[in-house]
Amino acid sequence: MDWSSLFLMQKKLDQYIENNHDLTTEDLFQEKCLALLVELGELANETRCFKFWSRKPSSPKEKILEEYVDGIHFIMSLGLEKGLEYKATSITNIKQNVTEQFSIVFESCLTFKNNPIQKTYESLFNAYLQLGRLLEISEEELQQAYIKKNEKNYDRQNEGY
Repeated sequence: MDWSSLFLMQKKLDQYIENNHDLTTEDLFQEKCLALLVELGELANETRCFKFWSRKPSSPKEKILEEYVDGIHFIMSLGLEKGLEYKATSITNIKQNVTEQFSIVFESCLTFKNNPIQKTYESLFNAYLQLGRLLEISEEELQQAYIKKNEKNYDRQNEGY
């Protein structure tokens, strides 16, 4: 996966949004952390992995992929906010189920929020990629969905979102 090109796209989108909303001098780290946690909740809701009381199936894969990519946007944006970038590492074998992995990602997000350094950032990024693997999202699907959502985010900004 070519993360550097995606980080460059995210950096340009962040700058566009910050310029468009007159936020260039603002520290948006706390807002982005909360936004990521909200996106994680939305993704969990679409997978329905924790809804033991319901027989309703998860949302279609394309909806899950779109929600998953929203999380990638915020994780990359958080890294950029702190001058960090993901250095791709190999993902270890996953022993958790989807629900457990969501909890790990939530914890990793809060750990990074409280200690925003490269190590905790890599841990958050890896935990999220492991979640993607459990959701059967390929790197190719992730990259294509990211590019598509990036374009949609520009369109939304131009429409006064």
